[in-house]
Amino acid sequence: MTIVRRHHAVTALNAMESSPTLARLAALTQDSSNRLKAVLPLIPPMLRVSLQAGPIDGDSWCVIVKNNAAAAKVRQLLPAMAAHLRTKGWDVSTIRIKVQTQ
Repeated sequence: MTIVRRHHAVTALNAMESSPTLARLAALTQDSSNRLKAVLPLIPPMLRVSLQAGPIDGDSWCVIVKNNAAAAKVRQLLPAMAAHLRTKGWDVSTIRIKVQTQ
């Protein structure tokens, strides 16, 4: 007896809707991107291209930076960034910085 398997394409949206884990991951990714957009006005324009939204873990959020120089500058802005996010309704007590490795 031969079993015939029919493979069909599933869109990313359909996969997320059918999987609670993927839906949660997509929501966290969107939330992290929204946080970055909210703090961008606080970041000097030349430094903005060095930042990426990182993971969220409870009340801690991570910002990924391209190099150590950018990390040093962003580190000075962390208190203002966290305060700004709290005024916008996010529960952020800590913002971590991770330097992107290549």
